[in-house]
Amino acid sequence: MRRTALLASAALLTGLLPLASAGAAAGADEPAPVPVDAFEGEVPFANPPADGIFTWGSDTDDPPQLALTARADAPEGAKVLTGSYDISGYGGFTHDFASGLPAHDWSTHKGIRFWWDGQNNAKKIAFEIKDGGANGEASELWTTSFTDDFTGWKQIEIPFTDFTYRTDYQPVGGIDQVLGLTQMWGYAVTLPVGLKGKFAMDDVELYGKADQSLRASVTTDSAVYPVKEGGTAAVKVSVATTGAAPIDEPVTVAYESAGGTAESGTDYTPVKGEVTFPAGTASGTSRTIQVPTLKDKSAESAETIPLKLTVAGAKAPTETPQVVIDAHGLPYLDPKLPVQKRVADLVSRMSLEEKAGQMTQAERGAVTTQGDIATYDLGSLLSGGGSTPTPNTPEAWAKMIDAFQLRAQATRFQIPLIYGVDAVHGHNNLVGATIMPHNIGIGATRDPQLAQKTGSVTASEVRATGIPWDFAPCLCVTRDERWGRSYESFGEDPALVKSMETIIQGLQGAASGKDLKDDDKVLATAKHFVGDGGTVYGSSTTGSYTIDQGVTKVTRQQLEAIHLSPYQTAVDRGIGSVMPSYSSLDIVGDGQGPVKMHARADMINGVLKDRMGFDGFVISDWAAIDQIPGDYASDVRTSINAGLDMIMVPYAYKDFRTTLIDEVKAGRVSESRVNDAVSRILTQKFKLGLFEKPYADTSGAAQIGSTAHRAVARQAAAESQVLLKNANGVLPLKKSQKVYVAGSNADDLGNQTGGWTLTWQGSSGKHTDGTTILEGMRKAGGDVTYSKDASAPTSGYDVGVVVVGETPYAEGVGDVGNGNDLDLTAADKAAVDKVCAAMKCAVLIVSGRPQLIGDRLSAVDSLVASWLPGTEGDGVADVLYGKRPFTGQLPVTWPKSESQLPINVGDTSYDPQFPYGWGLTTLTKVPQGGSATLKGLEIAARIAEKAGSAEAGRALVTKARLLVQQKIGSAITAATAKPFADADHLLLTGDYAAAVAKLTEAYRAG
Repeated sequence: MRRTALLASAALLTGLLPLASAGAAAGADEPAPVPVDAFEGEVPFANPPADGIFTWGSDTDDPPQLALTARADAPEGAKVLTGSYDISGYGGFTHDFASGLPAHDWSTHKGIRFWWDGQNNAKKIAFEIKDGGANGEASELWTTSFTDDFTGWKQIEIPFTDFTYRTDYQPVGGIDQVLGLTQMWGYAVTLPVGLKGKFAMDDVELYGKADQSLRASVTTDSAVYPVKEGGTAAVKVSVATTGAAPIDEPVTVAYESAGGTAESGTDYTPVKGEVTFPAGTASGTSRTIQVPTLKDKSAESAETIPLKLTVAGAKAPTETPQVVIDAHGLPYLDPKLPVQKRVADLVSRMSLEEKAGQMTQAERGAVTTQGDIATYDLGSLLSGGGSTPTPNTPEAWAKMIDAFQLRAQATRFQIPLIYGVDAVHGHNNLVGATIMPHNIGIGATRDPQLAQKTGSVTASEVRATGIPWDFAPCLCVTRDERWGRSYESFGEDPALVKSMETIIQGLQGAASGKDLKDDDKVLATAKHFVGDGGTVYGSSTTGSYTIDQGVTKVTRQQLEAIHLSPYQTAVDRGIGSVMPSYSSLDIVGDGQGPVKMHARADMINGVLKDRMGFDGFVISDWAAIDQIPGDYASDVRTSINAGLDMIMVPYAYKDFRTTLIDEVKAGRVSESRVNDAVSRILTQKFKLGLFEKPYADTSGAAQIGSTAHRAVARQAAAESQVLLKNANGVLPLKKSQKVYVAGSNADDLGNQTGGWTLTWQGSSGKHTDGTTILEGMRKAGGDVTYSKDASAPTSGYDVGVVVVGETPYAEGVGDVGNGNDLDLTAADKAAVDKVCAAMKCAVLIVSGRPQLIGDRLSAVDSLVASWLPGTEGDGVADVLYGKRPFTGQLPVTWPKSESQLPINVGDTSYDPQFPYGWGLTTLTKVPQGGSATLKGLEIAARIAEKAGSAEAGRALVTKARLLVQQKIGSAITAATAKPFADADHLLLTGDYAAAVAKLTEAYRAG
């Protein structure tokens, strides 16, 4: 029987119930239990939008195996729901009601119950119900759990009052965050992780009568009420009911100011009384209680006045609201004082517990009890990849972060939180934000001014949502394309990475930090210190990763020249924070062997802070100290003593803070080390202006995703395109041409934006606002026909454009050998083969790293490295149709085969498909001449170099490069590739004459 029929009427339901019901008999004044699932076959195994039970999990192995099984001991009927599971990530099952039918009303019942066949495994099992919204997969999740610590059948009864709103994950959410119970869409069960198990379940039903004390609740409009000394706090008390019905019986709220750190009669006028909401009061009605504070002449830290509420006739608030008399008159609060003096004053007043809290960073989803921010004096929160508010809008971000900041106002010194996010190519966690090309594409532009503009746009959009701190830029020097983080690097040459560090000024403003308080600037983070791009393939010990988080084995000279040099540039540019790498560093000859970077005091304290003069603070990577050998206490003291100032816990914030306090008290971490760490953190908080303006300044929110911001991303996408081959001048296209477009990445915004977009790993398909490459071509006015798999007829076209490449990934999940390779997919190869056999063709590769294309290169007329261009496919269309010229250059060497890896500029043996720095151009007149012309360019470059004219020097080398590329054409050999690549490195280091000389060498070898 269909579930909708079962819920048709109470009278019918009563008739359907078995005489020997498994549930407790309904009392005379209680409604009969209402079946939800009897598991006799009345509800099918089916996916939404149909009514049915379905499984889910984090990968293909994690969904449980379900069956309806006949059992003699079934609590109800003949069959029960049974299942087996072996879950490594997460997994479970859901019953969603049919989306095409009205939602169900559960508001007249006390709760939900079911029978569970206990296995006594002591594991918690999460049980969720789905409230409101358009359907089961667009509803709010309300959760609770029970523990399987029994054997055999047991009826689990869960009152609706036990359910709490999920703060760590909502599929769509953001409806009202009130459990209404009048529009219910089903339930879900999350099974235990880490053991092979089985379960049986039967007879899910609604039970009991929802009396008013369960249906009605009293709330306050805030948990914290900061007020200036002498001011009056206004605490709004409201009554609300499930289903928004008027209250049946009176609700009284007795209130009294009691306890706290403020002194009654001296700091505030005590209040005591009662407010009554009479029977018939509408849901949502409010009353205001005023708490007056008193003014004296002394400087003081913040003081609290709890307002105790005693409620009759309804559920009381989950927290006691607190009035907070703001700290005042203390030196650290004076914005006219130098930051150094403010920091010193504040640190001198803080307890060890408060200092340890400042050194703790928690993931926002872990702080399910927001009062913990004040209880544990937390200094920082973050959003990991995909950890977003619901709905995912600028307003919701600002509201969420402001709510967290309000909690920090309840601490003694009201030290604001610093909230961080991985905005690594735009505000990439926010729907509708401007998404830039990933760093590999920015490196291809060779345009430092444009890099700075992308940083400025990112900072503006991030700060407008209340976030003052960005975990970017990545200054890794990528040395092996098998690395899943390759696209996070500006390139394989440290000179190129250094040249792109103008992005720091885009994010932070002036190197002095004077602009950090502005509403369009954020604190930047140089990561991952140091050597993350140099890990040896096969050295990773993290799960199935092959190279990410592995070991970088280098000589001291290689470390300095390749991996460390970008960090000195960052320090000189005033970078505010630095994040160490997950990887280990093995310096040949130092006798230490591989040591996790989070434990390397010689590099963090010795090189970064002491030698380079870094005066910002060091933040750990996500739970990275857990990878340090030893127990947890050892991890904490080793990392802090190595120079880490703040630890991204992210879930064990209580354990970390307690352990750090214990380590200091035991003398294993010095108080001076703690004071140094806290001083560094507070310095940046003061520079950011957080003490004066802790809450979001959303005045710039209207510019998020604006035409002006997207114009910068469009320019970046255009300049990042690298034309590797262009036989017979196939590109640029003409609008008069009939163009056949194919390939997996031509019309896929998710593939185009890559990993770290909306979620950590990213995803294929449309998930935010933007223009695909295909849409850009159509908007450009092209006569375009699209066939993703090239199955449509290919006759009658002037040219084909095949857009192929990778699907999204991030970090070690994208490592080659971890389910990934550098080859095109079979479908992409087939599309290339079919189109390029039928007509002149251009192949665009949308990817985070070079793809192996050599076996098809001869059949391809034009080849373009498109990288991961972001949301603005218009920029790609701009160069395809000649609105802008191709000017991009390879930021990494393009290999012929995987066996060549690693291959990089400067290698003794160097024979790539395309050398580092390669990039043809269109719509630009290529200089004519030969050796004599190059000789003249070299002389002129030497003059420019001596005169200190970088612009003239770069222009001369560019002329020489274009001349040499024209001669070499597609006949690239080892003899031409090596000097050509070396020349681009010399250009970036300012050796213009030497760069032309190397290009002359390549010319003669060609």
